[in-house]
Amino acid sequence: MKHYALSRRMCEWERLDEWREKVRDALARKEAGTVAPFHLLSLPGMSAAEQRACAELWMQPRIAASAVEREDLSFSFPATGKAKIRLGYLSCDFHEHATSRLMEELFEAHDRERFEIYAYSYGADDGQSMRKRLEKSFDRFFDIQTLSTSESARHIHSHDVDILIDLKGYTAGTRTVILTYRPAPIQVNYLGYPGTLGGDFCDYIVTDPYLTPPGTEVDYSEAFAYLPHSYQPHGRHARIGRRPGRAEAGLPERGFVFCCFNQAYKITPEIFDVWCRLLANVPDSVLWLLDSTTAEGNLRDAACQRGIAPARLVFAPDQAQNEHLGRLGLADLVLDTLPYNAHTTASDALWAGVPVVTCAGDTFPSRVAGSLLHAVGLPELIAADLDGYYELALELATSPELFRKLKRKLDTNRLTTPLFDIQNYTRHLETLYATMWRRYLDGKRPSAIGHTTGLESASHSTR
Repeated sequence: MKHYALSRRMCEWERLDEWREKVRDALARKEAGTVAPFHLLSLPGMSAAEQRACAELWMQPRIAASAVEREDLSFSFPATGKAKIRLGYLSCDFHEHATSRLMEELFEAHDRERFEIYAYSYGADDGQSMRKRLEKSFDRFFDIQTLSTSESARHIHSHDVDILIDLKGYTAGTRTVILTYRPAPIQVNYLGYPGTLGGDFCDYIVTDPYLTPPGTEVDYSEAFAYLPHSYQPHGRHARIGRRPGRAEAGLPERGFVFCCFNQAYKITPEIFDVWCRLLANVPDSVLWLLDSTTAEGNLRDAACQRGIAPARLVFAPDQAQNEHLGRLGLADLVLDTLPYNAHTTASDALWAGVPVVTCAGDTFPSRVAGSLLHAVGLPELIAADLDGYYELALELATSPELFRKLKRKLDTNRLTTPLFDIQNYTRHLETLYATMWRRYLDGKRPSAIGHTTGLESASHSTR
């Protein structure tokens, strides 16, 4: 798997079958610490059970290496009631980052009469406005980037944090290993990593009934903490910038604009096949993608091999968030990826008023867009398989009245459905935190809590 990540970023797909078999062989041999769990999220054909097995094996040598140090610390937690529950959010992304953009209004919406909110940051201070806003939104903000793992754990424990919430999982720059020292009595896997952490160091994973339907618990080491709608927060104050002209954005003046602003590593040959079929059957349409110096050439070649003129792929450069949200309005329809869906990019599109068509799989990352569509009242945009995904996107692109009706529904639902209602979302999340804390005080082990009904667990299709 040495070159796997680079090849995926370059959209080099020739060895996908080989890599999948190598992963399965490593799991069968129980090779500890050799395959990064994050890689399995976007590798086609991997199950949630295999993702858990990989996470368990990944952490084994890391946990073993700190066994003596953790035993020496051996933190204890007097089970006493407090006037307020103290939450500690752990991340390296407390700056201009997708996770912080999703959570900025949540941090500000927390009920300070019931909760104290601490931040533990091990990422760089970029000096930008997001960092300054986040620092003000917490009761206390601690920079722990220069502390070792054990020092960080002692620091968190010294503050009597009741619930430590990890926002990174096995993503870039992570120090989730801090959780293995158990500096807090309750530890939660939330938002940053769409999958299980494995092991026994995390008690709950924040989810929803569509993402992880009851009956899938065996694939997760954490107990499910169910929110009633979507697990993903998003506020209503993200500023949408000026919408440019199509020519200004590099798009043709006429024709249907299919769009996918997911990172290139999420694109698979199976999904790209569908996209090219759509381009072939929707005259004058284009596919608008995120600019990628590593993948652009390969994607244009792949389009040409499928009979599509390379010029029908248009690449959008990086922009500031408000400008990006403004230009998103030029897209007609977002086409999702599988098995790693759009996450923040999906909610951004819906906030900007652009419908998203997705195909739901059986793993956490393959069901996120479906979760968002349920929460915004558009489950009809979730296909059960790639054939249904193609047919749904084709129908919307070639039936103007149906498409206009869908757009009107999204415009209405944006401000009337749960997806962007950050105040109610925060109250539901706080109810989960309070339930976790009450169970701990009562001496109960973690188990599924929250709303286990309200979303259908099955994928939807319009067919």
